[in-house]
Amino acid sequence: MGSSVETLEFQAETRQLLRLVIHSIYSNKDIFLRELISNASDALDKLRLESLTDSSLTETADTTNLHISLEVDKDARTLTVRDNGIGMTRDDLVELIGTIAKSGTATLLKKIKEAKDAATAESLIGQFGVGFYSAFMVADKVTLRTRRAGTDSGTQWESDGEGTYDIQAVDGLPVGTSVILHLKPADSEDGLADYLSEPKIRQIVKQYSDFIRWPIRMATERTDAEGETTSDLDTLNSMKALWARPRTEVTEDEYNEFYQQISLDWQPPAETIHMRAEGTFEYEALLFIPSQAPFDLFSRETKRGVQLYVKRVFIMDDCEALMPNYLRFVKGVVDAHDLSLNVSREILQHDRQIRGVRRRLVKKVLGAIKDMQSKDAERYAKVWEQFGRPLKEGLVEDTDNTEALLELVSAASTHDPEKTTTLREYVERMKDGQDTIYYLTGESRALVENSPHMEAFAAKGYEVLILTDPIDEVWVDQVPSFDGHRLQSIAKGQVDLDESADGEKETDADKAQREQDFATLLPWLTTTLSDHVKQVRLSSRLTTSAACIVGDAHDVTPTLEKMYRAMGQQIPPVKRILELNPTHPLINALRTAHAQSADDPALAENAELIYGSALLAEGGDLPDPARFTRLLTDRLTRTL
Repeated sequence: MGSSVETLEFQAETRQLLRLVIHSIYSNKDIFLRELISNASDALDKLRLESLTDSSLTETADTTNLHISLEVDKDARTLTVRDNGIGMTRDDLVELIGTIAKSGTATLLKKIKEAKDAATAESLIGQFGVGFYSAFMVADKVTLRTRRAGTDSGTQWESDGEGTYDIQAVDGLPVGTSVILHLKPADSEDGLADYLSEPKIRQIVKQYSDFIRWPIRMATERTDAEGETTSDLDTLNSMKALWARPRTEVTEDEYNEFYQQISLDWQPPAETIHMRAEGTFEYEALLFIPSQAPFDLFSRETKRGVQLYVKRVFIMDDCEALMPNYLRFVKGVVDAHDLSLNVSREILQHDRQIRGVRRRLVKKVLGAIKDMQSKDAERYAKVWEQFGRPLKEGLVEDTDNTEALLELVSAASTHDPEKTTTLREYVERMKDGQDTIYYLTGESRALVENSPHMEAFAAKGYEVLILTDPIDEVWVDQVPSFDGHRLQSIAKGQVDLDESADGEKETDADKAQREQDFATLLPWLTTTLSDHVKQVRLSSRLTTSAACIVGDAHDVTPTLEKMYRAMGQQIPPVKRILELNPTHPLINALRTAHAQSADDPALAENAELIYGSALLAEGGDLPDPARFTRLLTDRLTRTL
């Protein structure tokens, strides 16, 4: 028996706020069960902890069989979520369940109305502990019965979520809390499923509450071949949160099975990262580096981020706030003990804790790849082959980890036709007196190796990195140096290797004589080719080719220019520099012909052919292919 019912009326502002909670915040009505199970799990945790310091609680509460029960009554159309946890007193009910009716609601509602976007409104609503009220999305009426451990009487709270709620004392209740939902009819158009259906309940528990530490039980009926119906008590959740167990207690097979479950990748991961952070903010993380890149790694629609749990309760599938875009291939779980979430637990508040977790996760992943590089070169090479491109995106996006990412970079080079090299290995092989890391970007290794820019470096034994990924065009401009050594493109700026091709040091007198010999040809060529180049000068990087085209130190490369235009970004055309090989017979013949007859129109055509040939040699596009072909055909005809 209980006392008389006390009916209390919600304030006008509270009714508006409750209506907003029920109809506007949650994007998926299924999560009402997640919220109620989460509350029940918290109640079980509190009873277990308080019973350790207050042994008298065990006189009224059974701490040996803590669990959560789901009970379905199809005739009455009710779903009950029951726990035998700590329970609540009447004052607790007013304080916790009645939080929404506290003073200050009008001020909060005013702020919500003034909010410029939904995200801001949800953040404000997050100041209220109203997860319980998600039950009204699926129920016409909610009845809550509870009794706190250590007390003799219980309390019942009941409301239809509209204008009033009833509260009364009730005798004879067991310790714990029961939430009875009087369900609305199923309505697919409104997103209301049949929440009395056993398969639907199992699906929700599996998705959101599978790793709750307490058993979630439900009575299920089965009919055998003879038509006899029996009722069994099933545990719906696995309770196997691998990340919460010590690594020494988890087998490799268990890790692999869990990875396959969350990634849908049937190959074992290349690396497993199991970590626990303790202190002011505690969390566990179980991360995996796949052994093979997914097919949609570079798709705009690719979902990224790890699964987020709070106290083993599933919150979201792809939490972008915890993992940067360039690590989008990393799979796994982060389970925080306490995290700033909004009321629907669907949008993460970007606070200092989140940024701190993200920093530690990134460092842990990069450190794992670094360890792989030093301890298992073959496995590292496979990981870099699959994920090197997105990792290099980090050199553009993540300046805080530039040094760590540079240590991981592996690239082809002229040192070995088959194997790649790290920047550290390149530095260790540098020639005496060399303080620059040389590289050349291009569409393919063959194109780069056969580039005229390579000639002097090959002749003089300087190693050059061969960078052929599109992202290479971007990050090399963002990163000025590695370990104190400047990165320099051999196709940009002045290159002075300070030696001739045969290894003899060139004197100042030789340089001065060479400049004098070409003093009239270079200005003439600059004027003649002014539509295409901004300067013509002599080269120290050529040994066999007649000419090559280079950019100034800070010019955009032609490949990067094409990439910008392909993305719809129009940038002004960049004129580059034509460099001539002063020892090449063609260039010397052109110099002699110009000295004899500077007004000969054939000289200008020869200049165009030299420029066009240099452009083709680096894989560029001719400005007027038809004209180049005609000029070349005419020249060949005259020689036959």
